[in-house]
Amino acid sequence: MRPRTLEAFAGQGHLVDAGAPLARAVSGAGLHSMVLWGPPGSGKTTLARLIAGKYDAEFIALSAVLAGVKDVRAAVERAQAVRAEGRGTVLFLDEVHRFNKAQQDAFLPWVEDGTLTFIGATTENPSFELNSALLSRARVYVLKALSRDALLEIMQQALADPERGLGGRAPALPREQLEALADAADGDARRALNLLELAADLAEAGPDGVRHLDEATFAGLVSGGHRRFDKRGEAFYDQISALHKAVRGTDPDAALYWLARMLDGGCDPAYLARRILRMASEDIGNADPRGLALALDAWNAYDRLGSPEGELALAQAVAYLACAPKSNAVYRAFGAAQADAVKLGSLPVPLHLRNAPTRLMKGLGYGREYRYAHDETDGYAAGEDYFPEEMTPRRYYDPPPRGLELRIGEKLAELRARPATTRRRPGDADNDKD
Repeated sequence: MRPRTLEAFAGQGHLVDAGAPLARAVSGAGLHSMVLWGPPGSGKTTLARLIAGKYDAEFIALSAVLAGVKDVRAAVERAQAVRAEGRGTVLFLDEVHRFNKAQQDAFLPWVEDGTLTFIGATTENPSFELNSALLSRARVYVLKALSRDALLEIMQQALADPERGLGGRAPALPREQLEALADAADGDARRALNLLELAADLAEAGPDGVRHLDEATFAGLVSGGHRRFDKRGEAFYDQISALHKAVRGTDPDAALYWLARMLDGGCDPAYLARRILRMASEDIGNADPRGLALALDAWNAYDRLGSPEGELALAQAVAYLACAPKSNAVYRAFGAAQADAVKLGSLPVPLHLRNAPTRLMKGLGYGREYRYAHDETDGYAAGEDYFPEEMTPRRYYDPPPRGLELRIGEKLAELRARPATTRRRPGDADNDKD
């Protein structure tokens, strides 16, 4: 059922409609190398074939799953022969992201000199999977998952086409059942056609001679499919990013939706538990320290209960964290401290902060002028410097006026405003305590 003309091509109007970025190439006004990036069943291979057909170009299709450099060289030889006849060649490489850098480099010279026009198809982000030399020679076009209307159009074509469609096997499916099939296909035309064909296989002729599906059979047909999700791919990172940002943005409803999406897609709940714990530390922090404890408890609960019971504990943690006051003050402070640690190198610990477990170390002055905070007023040694002597004291931690950190900030401000007191001299009582 692959469409033979652009008019029969469903979806991707943002690329192929008049005035759209790819419209000139599809209309025959200019062929160039490109990468088609989109989810499975969105029309990448079909679009490549339609483009090649507009230019009467030789179409060589390879799959990066099975092909290697030897196959690419054979394609180049074929393209050179075709070029001698005055025709161009389109090398279509499906799943191009599966080629390593050396394999991707193998056909670049032939793209550069015009022997080949390269069209790659990938479900993965080209920024991560394709090398810069290839990306600089090919324009990237992003295809979207097909809408319900586009999938309905594709299925109607299959039902009506007497040559390649279902023909006499076509079942009588009411609009609501076709819509249910489209929803179950989840944006994938290939899945939609497979479901439609399975519906035809399961349909039985009634007394009127028309083939129908009973409700129980149809319900089983459209149930049980997972939504798009790939633990190594773009969908995985997009969805965990959405979950994290929804928690950070104090939207418990969206956060629970993305958690449900990832679990439905087959994500490892233990991975989600680890990321939820990270959210508690990074985005809630000391504004509500209970968030970290609850996230850890949720992880422990999942370990004890497993799926699906333990997933409720993860949902509880996500909802709590989304509603909790937010602070990334510790996250930012620690990042700044890490940067200074790298930048300033191995500055020595000041003598007054060093431990002195031996007589020699005490004789060298280790810990001699240390002020034991518990013996100071309110347990605070005003004016004491705990940084290396060669380093100007920093202020990394700046708690915002939210949650518990409102009180923490007020207390720190009050302590820092106290006038510095004189450091006690050696020989004072308890001076050498750690």
